[in-house]
Amino acid sequence: MHLGCGLLLWTGLSLAAAAWALLLYLVRMLATTAIYHRLITHGSYRAPRLVWWVGSAVAASSGQMGPSWWKAHHLAHHRHVDTAADPHSPLQPRPGWARFWHAQLGWLLSPAFHPARLPADIEADPVLRGIDRLHALPFLALAALSWQLGGLEWLGAFCLSTTVLFHGVASVNSLAHLAGDQPFSTGDASRNNAFVALITLGEGWHNCHHAFQASVRQGFTVRNGAPVILPDPTYRFVRLLQRLGCASNLRVPSDHALMARASQQKAAL
Repeated sequence: MHLGCGLLLWTGLSLAAAAWALLLYLVRMLATTAIYHRLITHGSYRAPRLVWWVGSAVAASSGQMGPSWWKAHHLAHHRHVDTAADPHSPLQPRPGWARFWHAQLGWLLSPAFHPARLPADIEADPVLRGIDRLHALPFLALAALSWQLGGLEWLGAFCLSTTVLFHGVASVNSLAHLAGDQPFSTGDASRNNAFVALITLGEGWHNCHHAFQASVRQGFTVRNGAPVILPDPTYRFVRLLQRLGCASNLRVPSDHALMARASQQKAAL
């Protein structure tokens, strides 16, 4: 995908192709954040099985692998956060920029690429298991569609969208453990990073996510002794699904729970 972006040096990038790249970015990022992450991995809301299946196929078209692989790695991250067993922590001893490189991309080129075990619930669903094993097919189909719609230019736009999306998601592993504030006590290096939240449609409020992993809304912080809502487009998308009858039982922490985990409150005590 990185090399494929070079096509645009030859073809240029028209407004229509740029719009296609942006559309692909937003739709596939939402599938990754709302379906792979908040629904399938953390069960932060309920949805009909069709939402699981269609959302997983769209997420797979982003090059984010299949639902079993994705959930297995993310749960391993939470179990072993910022330790040597964390598949992509940027905090383990490595020289210079190697820490950032490992969290952003390098771990995918290491034995950590293969999860130790796959989640039983996803493996028990034959459709999700099929999407996981054939995860390259939605990706290749979208590339072929881009080619059919606009030739090399739109294929290059697809590559650009996919590359930027990959690094956007990966920035949660790297930047959101290196820079930002920590309004909640989590015992790890997870941070709320506004830039990462912007490019990942709300996933960058990572400290909140580590404090309340089952919350469908990650856009929270605490200021001046009170909870504050932060922009979280993925949560808004799930609320839209709820209004359409495609989501229910949205899990959100109470103000009391937020304050109980607030870092400054614990420091005062």
